Formats: sequence, structure tokens, C-alpha cells
Amino acid sequence: MLDAPAAPALRFQDAELERVWDKVQRRERLSEADGLACLQTRDLLGLGRMADAAARRVSGNRVYFTFNVHVNPTNICVLSCKFCDFAAKVGDDHAYEYSIDDILGQIHHDVHEVHIVGGHHPTIPFEWYEDLLRTIKAERPRVQIKAFTAAEVDYFHKRFKLADQEVLERLIAAGLDSMPGGGAEVFSERVRRELFRGKAGADRWLEIHHLAHALGLRTNATLLYGHIETHQERVRHLRRLREAQDVSGGWLCFIPLEYQLGTTNLVPRHASPLDDLRTLATSRLMLDNFPHVKSYWVMSGESTASIGLNFGADDLDGTIGTERIAHAALADSPLGLERERMVRLIQSAGKTPVERNATYDVVRVYDA
Repeated sequence: MLDAPAAPALRFQDAELERVWDKVQRRERLSEADGLACLQTRDLLGLGRMADAAARRVSGNRVYFTFNVHVNPTNICVLSCKFCDFAAKVGDDHAYEYSIDDILGQIHHDVHEVHIVGGHHPTIPFEWYEDLLRTIKAERPRVQIKAFTAAEVDYFHKRFKLADQEVLERLIAAGLDSMPGGGAEVFSERVRRELFRGKAGADRWLEIHHLAHALGLRTNATLLYGHIETHQERVRHLRRLREAQDVSGGWLCFIPLEYQLGTTNLVPRHASPLDDLRTLATSRLMLDNFPHVKSYWVMSGESTASIGLNFGADDLDGTIGTERIAHAALADSPLGLERERMVRLIQSAGKTPVERNATYDVVRVYDA
């Protein structure tokens, strides 16, 4: 954590934010009521300045990104989550499975991170996943592997009848460096029953991440928002993550993920850019013990993501390369951004670009 700059003198149009700002300046933890006030305020600029001040306490003027590639080995999945346009069943026209060689061909020698998540495949053996990691490490030794959500680990446990610890220890031995934060969706049993009944719920997701932290893995966390969840459920999700981080301390970054309508159309329209920015800022303010908060350009778009760098975010993810899950849901963003373009996006927000790897080791600091 960098030396904290002096708190700016802020004025608010919303009296509720005055109360929140008093807590932020005193480093007092925000309540759910405070989080709701942030999510529902019309004083967007006041909220953004407050969240930016909180982000600067952690990262100063720095914003991180990585030269990475997302690989989705298969879209064949035994689950039928109602928000997912990515999944396919065996025999579907759009179903696919990559070989290990196919996957290796997607990983450029210069990338710092490969992010691997995929469908819950019914027949691929566990040993194939171990071979995949070993091959990547052997052929691309400079690359860090961030792979397999807690939902996937839960599936491996059930499918292969392996204890969670054995699943994780074997993956670590094969080359796993960290875990992504996907599969959390929203910590609401009501929403889980309605949208992703077959997937691991909040308690199970958190249990697996706590175990990963105990084994030395650093992980990320997410929130899928903009569908049928309420503002109260968003804030409770953030509170539970904060409480969990107090226990094991292994989360590196939080990523709010905007639900993509695709063809599932759970709601009539996308979350607005204003909702994206409120959610991002509220996340930074609530998650006082998370080192980083990401403005995920893949789902919110470049323009909103760049503005988000002044609304509490200190990370823009990466160049992505091939990515299928969000784009299967018709995400309105380019499929990949070159390193120079990422630098320009960060600089346009008045921030200093910092290239990193999956575990936030600094690779290069650019001029602001």
C-alpha cells in the first residue's frame, strides 16, 4: 500500500454521501445502509471523487493492466444457468472442445498471464486438466496460469470424487499460480434458485477460496450484476466478501461484471453506464480490505471502463486476446486490445499505467 495522500475537501449534493464521506475519512467501515446510499445516489460526481480518494489510498495514481489471453477450453457444460449464452450441450452445432495443442497455440510467448475457465464438461478426465497446465508451463515458462473458478473446482470434486484439497494440490503441482473470481454470481439464495440452481452457492464458493488461500493461492472475486438481483443483494454480496477477506486475506482483486443480455434477456436492457459507475465506486468503498478493484472493459466497454478509473478502479484487466464467454453474450467491446491501447486508455484517465502479471508483480511502469 502506498503512502496515503491527504483526503481532498469534497462537497456533495446528496447529504447521505456527507455521512459516508465522514466514515471514509475516519477509515470507518461502511454499513449496508451506506452501500445502498452509494448505489442509489444521484450525486454521481461526488460518489466518484470519494471512491477515487479511497483507491488512491491503496494505489496512488497507478492503474494496473496485464498482457494476457483468456482461453475457454470448451463450452460443453452439464449446467443450464439461465444467464449464460456460452454453454452448449454435446451435439449442439456451436459446441466445441479445444485440444491442448489448440490451447497452446492461443498463448503468445510474451503474455504474462493465461486465464483459463470453461464449461463443466461431462467426460474430460481430471488428468487432462493437469496435462494442460503442465504443458503450458513446459512450453510457455514465463506465463502465469490463472485458472479454474471455485465453481469448476466444486464440479471437479463432485465429478471425480476427489476432496477439494486434493483437487487444488494436484492443480498447484501441475502449475496453477492463482484462481479467477468467476462463478460467484451474486450471493443470494433467491437468485441462485432462480438462475443457477446447479452451481455452487455462496457458502461453497467461499469455502473453496478459503482453502485455496490456505494452500498459498491468491484469488480474485466477482459480482454479476444488472439482472434480477436487488441493490440490497449487491451490497450484501460485498459485505460477505469483505468479511471473508478478513478471515483468510487471500483475495487480490474484485471485479464487478455487468450482465450481458445476449439472447437470455433476463431484463429488458443492459445496466446503464451510470449503474456501472455506481457499482464500481460502491465496491471500492465497501471493500476496504481488497487490494484492487477492476474496471472490466470487456463487459462495460472501453469508454465506461476508462471513466471507471476515476470511480475507484485501479485495474483495467488486460489485452485479453481470445475470449468467448462475454462475447457469446454479444458483449459490445473489441475482442482484444493491444498493449499500447491499454496504456492510452489509462493515460486518458489521468493515471499512470503499470503493467503487471497475474499476482500483481510489476513488470513495467509507463509515463502518466
